[in-house]
This record gives sequence, C-alpha cells and structure tokens, in this order.
Amino acid sequence: MNRERPDLPEEEIEPEVELEEETALPAAEAALDLGEAAPGALKAGIEVIAEFARHLPNRPGVYRMFDRAGEVLYVGKAKSLKNRVTAYARGMAHTNAVARMIAETANMEFVTTGTETEALLLESNLIKQLRPRYNVLLRDDKSFPYIFLSGDHPAPQIAKHRGSRQRKGDYFGPFASVWAVERTIDALQKAFLLRSCSDSYYENRTRPCLLFQIKRCSGPCTGEISHTDYQALADQARDFLTGRSSAVKQLLSERMQAAAEDLEFEKAARYRDRLAALSAVQAGQDINTQGVEEADVFAIDEQAGQFCVEIFFFRNKQNWGNRALFPRADKSLTPAEVLASVITQFYDDKPPPRLVLVSHELDEAGLIAEALSARAGRKVELAAPKRGERQGLVAHALKNAHEALARKLADNAGQQSLLAALGAAFGMERAPRRVEVYDNSHIMGTNAVGGMVVAGKDGFMKSHYRTFNISADTIAGDDFGMMREVLKRRFSRLAKESGAVLALADESASPPPGGEGIGVGGGKPGQAAASASLPADAIASIPPALTQSDAPHPFPSPPGGGAEPRPENEELEDDAPFPSRPDLIIVDGGKGQFEAARKIMAECGANGIALVAIAKGADRNAMRETFFMAGREPFKLPPRDPALYFIQRLRDEAHRFAIGTHRAKRKRDITKNPLDEIPGIGPSRKRALLLHFGTVKAIQRAKLDDLMRTPGVNAATAKAVHDHFHER
Repeated sequence: MNRERPDLPEEEIEPEVELEEETALPAAEAALDLGEAAPGALKAGIEVIAEFARHLPNRPGVYRMFDRAGEVLYVGKAKSLKNRVTAYARGMAHTNAVARMIAETANMEFVTTGTETEALLLESNLIKQLRPRYNVLLRDDKSFPYIFLSGDHPAPQIAKHRGSRQRKGDYFGPFASVWAVERTIDALQKAFLLRSCSDSYYENRTRPCLLFQIKRCSGPCTGEISHTDYQALADQARDFLTGRSSAVKQLLSERMQAAAEDLEFEKAARYRDRLAALSAVQAGQDINTQGVEEADVFAIDEQAGQFCVEIFFFRNKQNWGNRALFPRADKSLTPAEVLASVITQFYDDKPPPRLVLVSHELDEAGLIAEALSARAGRKVELAAPKRGERQGLVAHALKNAHEALARKLADNAGQQSLLAALGAAFGMERAPRRVEVYDNSHIMGTNAVGGMVVAGKDGFMKSHYRTFNISADTIAGDDFGMMREVLKRRFSRLAKESGAVLALADESASPPPGGEGIGVGGGKPGQAAASASLPADAIASIPPALTQSDAPHPFPSPPGGGAEPRPENEELEDDAPFPSRPDLIIVDGGKGQFEAARKIMAECGANGIALVAIAKGADRNAMRETFFMAGREPFKLPPRDPALYFIQRLRDEAHRFAIGTHRAKRKRDITKNPLDEIPGIGPSRKRALLLHFGTVKAIQRAKLDDLMRTPGVNAATAKAVHDHFHER
C-alpha cells in the first residue's frame, strides 16, 4: 500500500517495494570490538536512517553513514538504495558492530548510479579515499613496480617504473617488490646489454660509460653498436619478458655454438654469459606455470581473528613474486567477505589481469568480475578452481598466507611484550600504544631538519613518520631551540585538531552537508533531495567534495589535556585503531633537551604524556645510556634489559630518518641551479642558456645583447635573467 507524501510531486512518488535481496545487511566491517550499542542511541540512529529511507529511489547506488563529528563511518553499495537503507531502519538481524554503527549514525549521503557494477566501483574508490571505520580496509598504499622498456627513442631504455603510464613503451609487471625488479633488470642488462641511463645522460655522452666497460651495456650512445643491432637486442628482451624465453635462449645457444665452431671463443663466451643470466632470472622463480599465462592468485587465511591475503603474480607463464596483505576487518566477517572487499580495493588503481584466481567462493563473484572487466576494458575471469594446475597455484598461495599470518602474529606478540617492557621501565601504568621519537640533524646549523618516528604494536609505523624543516627564526646550531620548534609545531597542531573535533561533537545540529550537488542527502532528515545519476566515465574520478580531505583528523583529548581514558582491564587490542595521540615521547639528548621539551609541551597543553630523554653513555657507547624523566633522578637500565635494546632500536631509527632527510635536503641545495630562482625560466630555457654559454658563471657575466642572441630565449626572458644577476 502506498503512503501519501505531500512533500513530493505526484510524479516523483515511487511505489513501496518489498525487500528482496537487500534484507540481509552487510556485516559491519569494524576493526573495533564495539560491544552492544545503548538502546537510546540505537533508537535515535534508526530514526535518522528511517527519515532518509522514506525518500530514496529504488535504484543502484552508494550510501555513506556519518557520525555527529562528520566522520565517515561506513561506505556501502546497494542494488536498491531504498531496500538496503530500509533494512537498516528495521533494526533486525544486526550484529553488535552493525548496531553500534547505526547508533552512531547522525547523517547519510547517497549517490545513485546506472548499474550495480558502477556502484561497486564507486564504493571501492570511496573506501580507499575516506577509509571509513567500519569497512574492510586494505592497508597497502604502495604502488607495485614494473619493468619499463621505452618505445620513444631509437635506443630503448630499460628501467624500473612506478606510477602512471604516460610514456610510450612496454610495461612488464607487476612485480611484488623493488628487489625483484632490480634483480631482473640486472640480469637482463647482462643478457641483452640494454642501457639503463636517462635520455639526457645518453645524449651528452662523448665516450662509453663504465657499464659498457663491464659489459652491462652495448654502448649505443657513442656508436659502439648501430641502432639496428641495438633494436634487435631490445626485441629479444621484449620477447623474453612476454614469455617467448625458449626462442630467445635457443637463438643465443645457436649463436654461441656457431661462434665456437668459427674459433671465436671470446664471442662464444659472451653468448654463454648471456645465457647464464637468463637462466638466473628463471631459476629465481619459485614456481612457473604451463597452462596459466597471465593471472593473479588471491588466497586468504584467518587466525586469531586476523586475516592475511597472499597475492601471487603470474605473467607470461612466469612467477613474478608475491605480496602479503593484512586488511583491517571485523572478526565477525567470513574470509570470503573480506576477500571480496580486498579484491575490489586492490584493483582500484591497478590494471587487473585476464584471470583472477581466489581461494574461496565469493557471493558476488559475477558482479566483481563484471566490475574488473569494466575497469580493464576487456573480459576478466574470476574463478575459485577445484582441481588441476589452477587449484595447485591457489593451494600454494594459501599455504604462504597461513605462514605469513603466523609470522605476523608472532611478531605482534613480541612487539606487544616489548611495549609492555618499555612501559614498565618508565613506570607507566599501561603499555604505550603509540611511541614517538624525535631527533634533529644539521651541519653547523645548515639544512636543519627535525624527524619524528612512530612505533606501535605493528612495529615502526612509517606512514606516520613526519619531518620538520627548521625555520630561519631558530638560531643556527641551537639544538634546544630546534627541539622546541619541532615539538611546538607538533603539539600545537595536535591541540588544534582535537579542539576542532570536540567542537563538532558538542554541536546538536547535524553536520554540514558534504558532496554538494551529488546524489541524495546532505540536508536534514526528512527534507526532499534530488537524486543524481553518476555516469560510468565518472566512476574512476571522484569529485573532491567526496574525499573529506579538509575534515580534521579525529584526535579528541579529554578535558585538562590528560591521557585518553581506557578501561582498567584494557590491553593492547590487536584490532584497536592506531591512536593519533602519543602515550610516550622520547627525545634524543640529555637534561637540556628534556627541559626544553618539557616546557614546550606544557605550553601546548600536552599533559598526561610520558616524556623521556635519552643521553648517550660514556664514549658514546651503547648499553650505558642515561634516561631523564620528570620526578625521577637520572637512571640507567640493566645492560641486558630487553627494553633497553628496544629503546636503542627506536633511537637508531630516529637517527636514520633524521640524517637521511637532512642529507636529501642538503643534496637538493648543492645541486640547485641559480637559474631556478628566476621566474619564467623553465627546463627548456635553462637548457638553452646552458648549451649556449656553457656555465652559469658565463651567464652571470653575459651582457643583455648576448643573452638576447641565445636561441630559444626571447627579449623578455633575456632581460629577466640579466636583471636577476645584475641586481645582486
């Protein structure tokens, strides 16, 4: 029976539909053990969702659920938005995690799509960008490396490649690690003598480089080999990488035999070495295939409520390595549900192969295959094999997933014990969840930088590392001043973000609408909103309004600046989200650094955070470090204390990070060209000036007339260059 809704025009009123496929809600994919939601909060959340459900269309789309602070809680897709959201509002068949998510929901936004496939693609994009708390999150933001063989130069270059594929040429991959790419390129250089130098380096050579001397390059830059013969070498390398390795090895073997028969033993030895290099590439692979030419193999294992997804890459019947991923997912989810979410997110920015093999039957295998086909522009097969060679590949991947997860659990247990030992050594009531270590690096005050490294239950959290460029206001060489500046900037921003989140949480009104002009929602519940259809070509590019990039990072701090309250019996939960607020701060230095850090933290209101300074021992020997803490006399730890070893690792990592950042900054300054400071001088004009005058000093001494006669430099540019140097 239809209900009358006077707030909508008659032609927009859609008939009520029975819940068919959307009655089973997706399990909340939270990483937290959320427990049960309060009845009052759950009722309020259901009322909010019910108001939105009244006006939703019976069309495919994506929905987002927000809490009162404007943080995205969950992103989901539906074949029918109305059915799915109505199922939430009915308050039945919910797990504790789903109930908690509904209780926290204060606002919703929607995007309608043409098909369910488009909804699936959009959902994976939004999950990777917004990283909602209740979704399965693929914690792998690294791009995979490829081998690139250029096609826009007479002498093709072989190189490692990451990122977009804008340059013309052939891309072979993905490889599981940079090490695998570098090892393969090294062997291919021995086998095919291909150049690895950049085009600019190639163009400016007047004699062969060292790689030619050690027989890693054939020297096309100086004519040691003709372009025709070099192109033949490049074609052989391309054939080998595309799977025609037998033909290439047969050709080299025949040439080696012919050279030996002609008594050209040095030439035969070179062919022998090239054959050995190719054999080394193939011998380094764990398993090769006979019937699977191009495939990615996904296998998932579950232990102790955690998941590991092992991925093997097969291209041209060769194994190009594997990668273990550890997605964040709720313990109540099945391995098949987690695997389905991982696959859609994994190929969000990577081209899928023609075949994807999985270890579990997926409920939406057909839909996922259709989405991958749409992304790749060709048919992609998704299968869970039961027998034959394909099943053997999956079994091999599943075994590796089980072993990788076992190692991960063992490492986590060891890391948690070290954190517990660290907390005990410094008299903390509980083991720290987040440890931040600070160090500065400079040479006589120049190129000064500060580094922050972060450690937690998963070891060093490199995605949380930060660098701080020391400003000119700090006196050069003032280590205490540098530490004050670094900590002030860190905790001032922390306090600002915390205040912004708390202010949003205290407001009684719904958060301001996000994604203006896109889809349904963004207003108060009960208001009519227009539905926007998302075209297929817009799926790959999400509007900036959907990214929530300007939203403050959630870091609520309790009144008074104390530590975050935790239950008395709380331990280091494996699934707990990594906090933004540190429990322990370690600074490299003695009492002076400790006092400087303590004062600036007090000024910023960073109370309740344990602060420790570590001073090197006599003769800078390890195991003799002295520690400084508030309310305690300087003390040392026993030489064989595991906590002391852990602290040394933290300090050494802070040293490495700060010194590496400083060296990179110093190198940029050393290689900086004075022409870069002149507005309007780009790479082409800088190259023209250097080719004409030879050196920067010659350009500085040049008269305006000479600058104007430079090919490719107009009068305005010449005057800008002349004025820049002569004004100095």
